Amino acid sequence: MMNPKRVWVVAERDVRSLLRQKSMLAMRVAWFAAQVAFFGLIANYMFREDVLAAMGGSYLEYYVAGMVVTMLYSTAIFIGYDVYEEADHGVVEYLLSLPVSRRELVVGRSIGSGVRSLLHVGPMIVIALYLTGTPSALQLSTSLFCLFLFAFGASGLSITVAAALKSSDRFDILMGVVDALAVRLSTALYPVAFMPSYYGGLASINPITFAADLFRWGAGLESALLTPPLLAVVGIVAFSSTFTFLGVALYERRLEGGGWR
Repeated sequence: MMNPKRVWVVAERDVRSLLRQKSMLAMRVAWFAAQVAFFGLIANYMFREDVLAAMGGSYLEYYVAGMVVTMLYSTAIFIGYDVYEEADHGVVEYLLSLPVSRRELVVGRSIGSGVRSLLHVGPMIVIALYLTGTPSALQLSTSLFCLFLFAFGASGLSITVAAALKSSDRFDILMGVVDALAVRLSTALYPVAFMPSYYGGLASINPITFAADLFRWGAGLESALLTPPLLAVVGIVAFSSTFTFLGVALYERRLEGGGWR
């Protein structure tokens, strides 16, 4: 049986690593602000009135909420790179020498990655809420909790791929392709209704779509084009549960024998 205290110690280690990356945090916030200030504002004037009305009245608000989820996803999958870096520097052997089981190590790392990812995009969430107005407290808290589950699942996905490949070069290429396709085959940047029919179906079942539309709902952006909240919650829970289980199982198996190699 897993010890929650030991799981949290592992998670806290990953969260603390974020606090040492102040320059990266500042650069991410600056990049996000530039995206919103330039692309978001310009694109907002390029849509017809009926299209804007369907999206809730403003593409800028729609876009900024989607960018938050995109950055959350990109930050969460970075845990896979950490796994390889620690293996190369012998940190894995050190972690395995601690009084922590392999399962506690994997679960703690997934939780820590989810928490630090949510903290990482915290300033962006504040910017998004400032632009969208004052939402319902219940809707916002529900969406933020689901964003954590989404980040937890994305971390599990990254760990699953890292454990399956065991090659940093192949991992980098594959996750780059997955990242590019997953974001563009989602409603992070535009609604399913305005996508070509040949990939609109894929976008409607994309976990990034569920997270983006749920955050928009939580931020008070009401639109008929958004995924129904209940369906989005179910989709995120299924995504998080699936890849957390796979990540734990594969990573634990790879560590069998006392090391990564």
